Amino acid sequence: MSNESPLSSRSDKLKKAIAWVAEAMQDNPNQSRNKVLNEALFRYDLSPADCEFLLKHFSDTENRP
Repeated sequence: MSNESPLSSRSDKLKKAIAWVAEAMQDNPNQSRNKVLNEALFRYDLSPADCEFLLKHFSDTENRP
């Protein structure tokens, strides 16, 4: 078993997108997290795998099925 974090093998674009989402949510905590996540997907031109990871791990849990 590895001691590496789940993000260690992820792309730099994904890491930048996560940092941007965190900053955007900190600056305006009342905005929709899912809206911010969707903007990050396009802003950072994420791969399908990175999009899936971002949405799976950071989407607003109230909107999950």
